[in-house]
Amino acid sequence: MKMKHTRVKDLLNSKNTLQQVNAKGWVRTFRNNQFIALNDGSTINNIQCVVDFENTPEETLKRITTGAAISVTGDSSCKTGNSWRLGCGEIPDAA
Repeated sequence: MKMKHTRVKDLLNSKNTLQQVNAKGWVRTFRNNQFIALNDGSTINNIQCVVDFENTPEETLKRITTGAAISVTGDSSCKTGNSWRLGCGEIPDAA
């Protein structure tokens, strides 16, 4: 069954941790082959997605660039201030 995606705005307003979520949006920044700032236009704020770069194919990592449209699935693990940290379990090929 396909998981419904969660808007960044709704994720930032959520109080639930350790929930499985799917977020879609555009890459604002990608640092150290590990940290993606993701935004979907529902708010000015981003969520931080943490990529398991050791288990993510190199071809996928090369395609994650500023402005790329991606879909990430993972667990929302912790909220710090106004930002969520999303552990990315799956990143389909970046567009």
